[in-house]
Amino acid sequence: MIKRKNTLFWIACFIMNVMLAQEKAKVSPIFKDGEAQIVPEFEDESKWIRHDLWVETEFDSDGDGKPDRMHVDVTRPEQTDTQDLKLPIIYESSPYYAGTAGFAEGIFWDVNHELGEQPKERVHPEVEKRGERPIISNSQIKTWLPRGYIVVHSSSPGTGLSDGSPTVGGDNESLAPKAVIDWLNGRAKGYTERTGNEEVKAYWSTGKVGMTGTSYNGTIPLAAATTGVDGLEAIIPVAPNTSYYHYYRSNGLVRSPGGYLGEDIDVLYDFIHSGDESKRAYSNKTIRDNEMRNNLDRVTGDFNDFWAGRDYLNDMEPMQAALLMSHGFNDWNVMPEHSYRIYKKAEEMGLPTQIYYHQNGHGGPPPISMMNKWFTHFLFGIENEVENDPKAWIVREHDDRQNPTPYANYPNPDAKEVTLYLTKGAPKTGGLSIEKHKKQGKETLVDNYSFSGEALAQAEYTDHRLLFVTPTLKEDLHLSGISTLKIKLASSKPAANLSVWMLSLPWTEGRNSKITDNIITRGWADPQNYKSISESEPLKPGKFYELNFDLIPDDQIIPKGQQIGLMIFSSDKNFTLHPEPGTELTVDLDGTSISIPVVGGEDAIKKAI
Repeated sequence: MIKRKNTLFWIACFIMNVMLAQEKAKVSPIFKDGEAQIVPEFEDESKWIRHDLWVETEFDSDGDGKPDRMHVDVTRPEQTDTQDLKLPIIYESSPYYAGTAGFAEGIFWDVNHELGEQPKERVHPEVEKRGERPIISNSQIKTWLPRGYIVVHSSSPGTGLSDGSPTVGGDNESLAPKAVIDWLNGRAKGYTERTGNEEVKAYWSTGKVGMTGTSYNGTIPLAAATTGVDGLEAIIPVAPNTSYYHYYRSNGLVRSPGGYLGEDIDVLYDFIHSGDESKRAYSNKTIRDNEMRNNLDRVTGDFNDFWAGRDYLNDMEPMQAALLMSHGFNDWNVMPEHSYRIYKKAEEMGLPTQIYYHQNGHGGPPPISMMNKWFTHFLFGIENEVENDPKAWIVREHDDRQNPTPYANYPNPDAKEVTLYLTKGAPKTGGLSIEKHKKQGKETLVDNYSFSGEALAQAEYTDHRLLFVTPTLKEDLHLSGISTLKIKLASSKPAANLSVWMLSLPWTEGRNSKITDNIITRGWADPQNYKSISESEPLKPGKFYELNFDLIPDDQIIPKGQQIGLMIFSSDKNFTLHPEPGTELTVDLDGTSISIPVVGGEDAIKKAI
């Protein structure tokens, strides 16, 4: 009996030691200086668990009478199985994962026609779907999984192996990622097959989700956040398209995104539609040929309910996710107004907000340390005081993008509006002054899309633009915020393009290794929409109309030795429609001015000029 008791004792000790050893060997995330650190045990790719599934949504957008299912992939450390480890999720969704139509010949709208004319029909290419299971994408994985996160991807509706129709900003593109987040929190069903009934549970999920991505992939985190879904704790959208009207129109004017002349919302639909071939006909007829084509209105460019339904600013009331926004000030594709308008609204709503701006073009996430700190706080609950950090981080000219300068907010709180007035000088150069000079009269330009904006800005003498410049700056001048143009003009025809650039002159290409160095900001408008962007009317030739509109947000330090210029012209070769040259725009200089946001206000600009 004594021997038996001793044996049982040693067995119990052995079991206890094994359990203690196993407990000691358990792996968990590591944090230092408020950031999740790379865990060596999470780095071994051969031990990552990868699988895919379909999450059932609450909508049917492909007309088959069944709820659409979204294709989802998961990549997670083996410890989520071997050690019952639960982790938060970094999630990226996209319409691009399965391939696109590319720039097939004829996919874009023809822009060479008179304003107000219906353009000729364009080509509708078919996307050849690509991809493999279970891997939808490898993005984000090497950055976040070693730091203790699970990485999830999904193909958006009507793309890849997801059911549904692409709607380019419709409600289903918000509800699809919501369904995935609901599944990660046990509130929605996931299945092993697109049509099967075998369920998959996210037993390894803490339910805390952060989303990020660039461009369309950056739009989807915002779309998900506007649903108010529980579990979406933080988003980091990079160069997101937050309003399809602002992307394809400007103040009533039909305008292309930079680099994609002739693109429109139905073009983007065709570009991404890589879903089930057997269901494409329904989607094409219902979404593209009916809803889009009947409402996109390339004739007037007016704002309407169709565009209002694709503006996420209108849907933000339920949003509760923390927002770290990122954008480039020289992004002329998805322009920085997209991020600014959402950032300001989120701030007004009292949400945790930060914004990161750099001086380059499209894309460009915040430094990994900023993103890490953001996700560490909101997904792991680590108190790193990120919510008390400066609100705005701006990469200054010549600085590395990893080294932004902190500011109290954006626009700079010390920026104040200063109004500059025009003095005559056409066809050469007029002046910009903080003092208003009376009786400057009227000046006329002749539209000709053949000349690019860059060529017009550098021309010493031309009747195709009006150019007004300040005296040479004696000191650097910091602009931060939105410039607003007030213009009084008349057209020789019932319709005309209006384009405006703010410039840093003389033209010094390569000042910061970017051709857009000299472009401070831009803006476009349709004079027919002088009353509102929702209502246009033909212009009476020779009659003067007053317009007020904002240019694109910016934050730039104009170096001493430069001049600030305002260039007014008509058709912008790389952005607007191309009507036959010859339309005359006459500007009343006495009724025209521009307000610019100067850090230090009028005192600073007086000192500089």
